[in-house]
Amino acid sequence: MNRAEHIKGDLLLLLTAMIWGSAFVAQKIGMDHIGPFMYTGIRFALGALVLTPVMLLLSRYRPPITNKDQGPSLILAGILAGVVLFSGSILQQVGIIYTTAGKAGFITGLYVVIVPLLGLFWGFRPGLGGWAGAIVAVTGLYLLTVENSFNLSFGDSLVIMCAFMYALHVLIIGWLAPRVDVLRLAIIQFWVCSGLSLAIGVVVEEMTWAALRGAAVPILYGGVLSVGVGFTLQIVAQKKSPPTHAAIIFSLETVFALMAGLLILGETLTSRGWAGCALMLSGMLMAQLQMQTGSHRNKGI
Repeated sequence: MNRAEHIKGDLLLLLTAMIWGSAFVAQKIGMDHIGPFMYTGIRFALGALVLTPVMLLLSRYRPPITNKDQGPSLILAGILAGVVLFSGSILQQVGIIYTTAGKAGFITGLYVVIVPLLGLFWGFRPGLGGWAGAIVAVTGLYLLTVENSFNLSFGDSLVIMCAFMYALHVLIIGWLAPRVDVLRLAIIQFWVCSGLSLAIGVVVEEMTWAALRGAAVPILYGGVLSVGVGFTLQIVAQKKSPPTHAAIIFSLETVFALMAGLLILGETLTSRGWAGCALMLSGMLMAQLQMQTGSHRNKGI
């Protein structure tokens, strides 16, 4: 692949990271009008509706990937991924009510460090870079989220649990992806996440047309752009960009989340918070570079 194709892929990845990062602002604004369960349910339903035509179009040019004999069925795979995605999304959506969009973005980004740590249960052994990245990132997380009184806010705690769920989701998808068609898997998990969110939202939250109209822009941004367009751009871009570039550029999602919170919502950070963000970003990059380098060695690349 030539340099121009690599640059094109990197630009698409950068656009994806920008969409995903700024979506934290949409999630924060949406909570001013409707509850977290209804917002998440409608958001992922819109994402599935956007992605379905893409899947149907691509199916015309290539046959779907069939399951291997030892692999799970596509429906069961989608349900499993959807339940975990639902857990992470709701923890994030509720947590963002009680913390800032910028902090939520940075804390969620910790999943790239948590992945190799959870991978220990799958027999994966992080190298020195992975452990160093984890230590640096956790130090940054402490500076960003724990105040001088050593109290962790409720919202930050929920987003930390969200990061663990997203890390588990990455591991599950990594295992399922070679066994099932990834686009169909994505659509099924989106519908599962949407269905669970709406079912609970109908019971525990109040919903009016006025509230829905007020949240229309954040919902459209979070559903159509963040879920539908963002996922599609990721698939297209990673055909044109090396994995190492993709991992590093996606980590910039946390920076865009912070910048969007500062510029659009007027959020602020102390010098302690800025230092924490710098350490977290450094730790994420260290862990991602180590993971990608180790993966290349294992594959003989």
